[in-house]
Amino acid sequence: MNIAAFLARAALAGLIVAAVALIARRSPLAGALVASLPLVSVLGMIFLWRDTHDPERLAAHAGATLWYVLPSLPMFALMPLLLRHGVSFWISLAMGCALTIALYVATTLIAARFGVAL
Repeated sequence: MNIAAFLARAALAGLIVAAVALIARRSPLAGALVASLPLVSVLGMIFLWRDTHDPERLAAHAGATLWYVLPSLPMFALMPLLLRHGVSFWISLAMGCALTIALYVATTLIAARFGVAL
């Protein structure tokens, strides 16, 4: 991939993040809805397909994405709980990220026991 293609992809990703922030400023619910869309995953799959045309690689990517989405969900339960109980944003975010990382590791180890390589 050349530098222009990389920069175009990075700009598109940045625009999505900026759009979510602007939308959320006006309506937290609408911002959450847009943020919950798997736009990054869909774009990643489009770019991967465009670059490789490899159905097996894309299938492996999509399957692994499923397994990594699941352990990220508890962060979105923990953060509102902490914030509503007076924990600062940065501490809540750090704790949410730490929980997600721990669950990623656990998911990878558990999946390996069932023959799923992540």
